[in-house]
Amino acid sequence: MKTRYIKPLTAKPRGILLLLSLSAFLALGLLVFWFPQINSAAVALLLLAAVTLLIIGIKQTQDPEVSFTLTFMHLQFHSPYGGWLARWTNIAEIGPATVAYQGWHQPIPWVGVRLKEYDEFLESICPRIASKILMEQRALLIMAYRRAEHPPHHIEDMLFDDRHYITRSGKTLKGLLAMLANRMKYNRELLGYDFFISEDLLDRPTDDFVGLTRRYLAAC
Repeated sequence: MKTRYIKPLTAKPRGILLLLSLSAFLALGLLVFWFPQINSAAVALLLLAAVTLLIIGIKQTQDPEVSFTLTFMHLQFHSPYGGWLARWTNIAEIGPATVAYQGWHQPIPWVGVRLKEYDEFLESICPRIASKILMEQRALLIMAYRRAEHPPHHIEDMLFDDRHYITRSGKTLKGLLAMLANRMKYNRELLGYDFFISEDLLDRPTDDFVGLTRRYLAAC
């Protein structure tokens, strides 16, 4: 299987903002030169807007253009804050995420990933990415909890479970990584998957992405 790159659905303007900010600085300089009597408060506001555009443009040029890389060995996520990596041999299932309610499964715009074991995945994640996953995907667990006829735990216990997690090698994970490991167990119990990929990060519908990843799974 050849290497494939998945880009976010919404492309960022990147260089356009840099160009706009530089143009704003030039226009501001000409404005002050030709009209020295211009109100200083107006100049300050225009300067603030130009600086803001410049900062946003610089930040966006530092963001990765690719959100996921699929190789014959692994699926890898990229972001400005870090990423994660899951080998195909450690992925048990990838599928469209759904929420069950009264016997029906309602599709949601997420792709679910279920792992064979957590250790390797958790070791590939920095605390910042763990925090991002916990915050962005908490709504999915709350939704599943509210629609469950007999929830196995209290929602507060699932959302804030920071009990230490012991890996198979005997390593003790604490803090955000332990919370992520515990959250993944609750996700699997209520949603069938350990963590999820938002459709916003994909350049194609979730079903197409699932089909693509399953071809890599079948080939490994």
